[in-house]
Amino acid sequence: MSAAAKTRDEGSLPTLEITGSRATLRLNRPAVMNRVQPEDIAEILRLLAAAEQDPAVRVLVIASTGKSFSAGAHLGDMARQAEAGGIRETGGAGFEDMINRIEMLTVPTIARLHGGVYGGSTDLALACDFRVGVSPGTVMFMPAARIGVHYYESGLRRYVSRLGLNHAKRLFMLAEEQSPEELLRIGYLTDLVAPSELDARIDAIAARLGELAPLAVQGAKLAINEIGHQALDVPALEARIRAAKASEDIREGLAAFKEKRKPVFRGR
Repeated sequence: MSAAAKTRDEGSLPTLEITGSRATLRLNRPAVMNRVQPEDIAEILRLLAAAEQDPAVRVLVIASTGKSFSAGAHLGDMARQAEAGGIRETGGAGFEDMINRIEMLTVPTIARLHGGVYGGSTDLALACDFRVGVSPGTVMFMPAARIGVHYYESGLRRYVSRLGLNHAKRLFMLAEEQSPEELLRIGYLTDLVAPSELDARIDAIAARLGELAPLAVQGAKLAINEIGHQALDVPALEARIRAAKASEDIREGLAAFKEKRKPVFRGR
């Protein structure tokens, strides 16, 4: 099979669509369960930067095509790295770098988990601020122990900081599939709905994030993430608090409260 034919069979690069205050980044490899291939990583990083730099964007939804959300990192690439002694073959960003970038993206993020979430994509979803799943449909497992992979540091930290020590141990050390109800119980999912209600719930969260004060929402996101990793930058937090107090948004918010109307925030 030619390289071009193989690419067609596997799907295409991720895409970004911006509508109003909402950006949607979509994985487009349904034939291979939306695994993230090496060439996808650079494109995802480029799309994240584009969304973040657009002043109109207040929220990013990460979605995918096909039956599964994603199978995570491309195992073929991992095998090549293992044969090379674990050394990344290129000097570019890797899967872990991409996930860390998603976590620290300025704008809030929502993972649309309509189907299976496997391998590295479990961390991709965990790096998002909100994770909306469906019952039936959303199942996940972390298969690292099944294939001999020792997971990377930032992913382990994310699991522990978000889910707690015991849940992280169970997910990594037993490598068992988890039901959507169990994922909600342990806090992996922030929302669980019927499949027919998934897009309505995503729309509701995105709309709510789009109407709130960006400086306050984005500042809180950054501080909460830093606190979760026990790495709060207090001087930077204090600077953001001062900036919010001096912003047009706080004046608009207070005026709207007084006038009993809906505020219109500009993010400045």
